[in-house]
Amino acid sequence: MRFSVLALGAIVAPAVIVALLGWVSLRQWERSAELLRREQARDMATMAAEKVEMALRHVEDGFVERLQATLAAGVESAALDRLLAGEPLVRALRLLDTRGAILYPRAASDTDRAVARRLADAALAVRGAPGRRTIVLDGERWIVVTMSARAADTLLAAFAYDADVLRRDVLAASLASLESATIFVVVDEQGRPVWAPASLEGAERLLSVAFRDSLPNWQLAVYQPAGSAPREAVRRQVTIFMAAFVVLCAVIVAGIAVTWRLMRRETEMARLKSDFVANVSHDLKTPLSVIRMFGETLEMGRVSDEPRRHEYYRVITREAERLSRLIDNVLDFSRIESGRRRYDIVPTPVEPLVRETLEAFAYPLAQQAFKVEVTIAPDLPEVPMDPEAVGQALANLVDNAIKYSAEDRVLTVQAHVEGDGLVLVVADHGIGIPRAEQVRIFDKFYRAGRSETQGRRGSGVGLALVRHVAEAHRGSVTVASAPGEGSRFTLRLPLADGGAHGDA
Repeated sequence: MRFSVLALGAIVAPAVIVALLGWVSLRQWERSAELLRREQARDMATMAAEKVEMALRHVEDGFVERLQATLAAGVESAALDRLLAGEPLVRALRLLDTRGAILYPRAASDTDRAVARRLADAALAVRGAPGRRTIVLDGERWIVVTMSARAADTLLAAFAYDADVLRRDVLAASLASLESATIFVVVDEQGRPVWAPASLEGAERLLSVAFRDSLPNWQLAVYQPAGSAPREAVRRQVTIFMAAFVVLCAVIVAGIAVTWRLMRRETEMARLKSDFVANVSHDLKTPLSVIRMFGETLEMGRVSDEPRRHEYYRVITREAERLSRLIDNVLDFSRIESGRRRYDIVPTPVEPLVRETLEAFAYPLAQQAFKVEVTIAPDLPEVPMDPEAVGQALANLVDNAIKYSAEDRVLTVQAHVEGDGLVLVVADHGIGIPRAEQVRIFDKFYRAGRSETQGRRGSGVGLALVRHVAEAHRGSVTVASAPGEGSRFTLRLPLADGGAHGDA
């Protein structure tokens, strides 16, 4: 556990440092990106404002040239009317003499005369000098230029734009084609949008650039759409970064937990394998010792009467069979682990198989004074099975019953048909198995951890082999047990061949 905590700290601490450095870098990137964005936006706005002014100046120059050409023939209302009709951008035209009197239009209203006097007063700065000046009267822009006409002194020409045509033919034509992530909006002197290419809902104003002579007091404002600000991008990056960091930490913790569990499992498996080797060695040594002792006794001629010699031969045979079973268990377990175990499924009579298995345990059952109760239902059908494998599984169950019996030495073996399967039951009145361990006793190398079981040697693979044999025959093995009340193992095999595989 201490190693896991240290490993977690060694991995998480650098991850936290990297996260902090990443956060600082993102904040610096946000400030740099914001500054760069403003500089780029200002440059773009300046160029866009110049483009608008150039377009407007081009239109003005063209109109002024045509107006000058028209006035070359004198101030004629009809000619001036035709000129205005061909200039949709110019909404109104006023021609004034040097005294401020209106020369055009001739049918001037009181309002027109008042406007003319104010225009004349405001245009004194440009009178007598070439050039033009933009004057704002009552919120409307007038462009005032000095002109000359035939048989007349210097005139003042003032004309005003049509706002709709200005937006459509000049502002839209100049600004709509700009490719930029920002929005360029023309605003008046009060900050109200005069022209905008899109909705400004949610947009944030970055800066504004003033127009010069053509549109005084108007500005070209730069807006950035909602969600496109560098800080928004940084927030998204921070969110992604933090999510990735959390996932990384979770993966690290999960990896350490899994590694710790695997280490514990491997340690436990190594211990179980060590116990397995020790137990198998002991189990092999016991029958070998008996065989050697009885064989030496016979070899030295110490047994004179024939009945005792036959008994010794019987002991040697039984112990050799026991030794063979132990070796077969180990070999079969090895084949199962490597996937090389084969089963030859053939119809097999049940009663001879049960009798032969019990006969192999006749000597230890007699030596330990077991009461054996065998109940085999009459007329049992032949069941498709691997007789050697099922016999070995039954032998393992009988061996367990002998090994873990208590003072009440009773062994019960039953065979009968139940539903569509054969049921083989091996029961004893032994020490029993706690409920918490009944699921694990069929795991390889597992042995119950109580003191009364640890004193009884075993390889820990017998019940694992029983389960494998049952599952290979499309059957099952279950146990019903309680401490001090004995155990009842039930092996179920299908009466019909359910497609049991030959390899396992």
